[in-house]
Amino acid sequence: MGFESVREMFENNLAGGDEVGAAFCAIVDGETVVDLHGGHADPGRTRPWDRDTIVNVYSATKTISALTALLVVDSFEDPVARYWPEFAANGKQDITLAQVMSHSSGMSGWRAPLVTEDLYDWEKCTSLLAAQEPLWEPGTAIGYHAVTQGYLIGEVIRRITGESLGTVFRTRIAEPHGIDFHIGLPATEDARVAELIPPANPPFQGVPLTEIQDITANNPPMPPSITATRAWRAAEIPAGNGHGNARSLAQALAILADGGRDLISREAVRRAATQHSAGTDLMLGIPLRWGLGFALGSDFLPPNTLFWGGLGGAFVAVDLDRHAAFAYVMNNMGGDVGDMRGLLLSLATWKALDS
Repeated sequence: MGFESVREMFENNLAGGDEVGAAFCAIVDGETVVDLHGGHADPGRTRPWDRDTIVNVYSATKTISALTALLVVDSFEDPVARYWPEFAANGKQDITLAQVMSHSSGMSGWRAPLVTEDLYDWEKCTSLLAAQEPLWEPGTAIGYHAVTQGYLIGEVIRRITGESLGTVFRTRIAEPHGIDFHIGLPATEDARVAELIPPANPPFQGVPLTEIQDITANNPPMPPSITATRAWRAAEIPAGNGHGNARSLAQALAILADGGRDLISREAVRRAATQHSAGTDLMLGIPLRWGLGFALGSDFLPPNTLFWGGLGGAFVAVDLDRHAAFAYVMNNMGGDVGDMRGLLLSLATWKALDS
């Protein structure tokens, strides 16, 4: 089976200037069939992007947090307040974990004004979410929980296990399986981190925003420059500050591709791939179908595929039928929500698998 077309596309992206540094990995039936990296880890092109270079993958982190939740949570139909009683305030007593995981809980942002540094204060972020009322009636619409989802599911995991989401992932999944992905990055790993290069035209700039879009997108502000700070890297922001590379993302998600292996039940994998919400997203303005923590396959993806991405272009997909996991990361950020680089590499890989 040849994947020369995937390599050619990857190399052309680097040569043509679409990339500064990037990596792409595909694992099928537990075997790594593609593992590519290249370019540079900094905009000055002085540091090569090595095999073990890692980068902040923004919302692709959500897929790792979802994997951790599938490991810990028995029933996503339970109300969040069963585990976190304070969360029942202001009409949230019936919001379920499935609604949080499928972006339909109405808790896509903080009503209280926050500054970036507040994200490093877990107690403040979760207490404010517990106290506020939803931004819309839960279960009636979807609206991307860009940052809040990680605090919501992370607090439930903390209430169940007594440990943070990042700690549970590290001790129960990453370390036992040799997966180089971190939610809460130790300072010892800083030298390996690629520098994100902001897009020329960031999303949502210069366009009128609805109240929900404004609350979700700008409270608090999170410019790419903060990802270079030690405070950001050290914090646990389970919806957006995971650090890893394409290999580690694919390795983690291959657990789902393989039916959960000995970690997650097949029933939990099935539930993750079952539609829990759908509609035009109030935040992103595009039609989406959500399982538990993953968007579900659409017209441009094979059926029975879970996927999501991260601001700037990171992309992951899990094909449950082919037992395949794909991941793409980069440091040259695209400005569109639908950046195509990772998707096109994945589509080329699917084509190779079917040839």
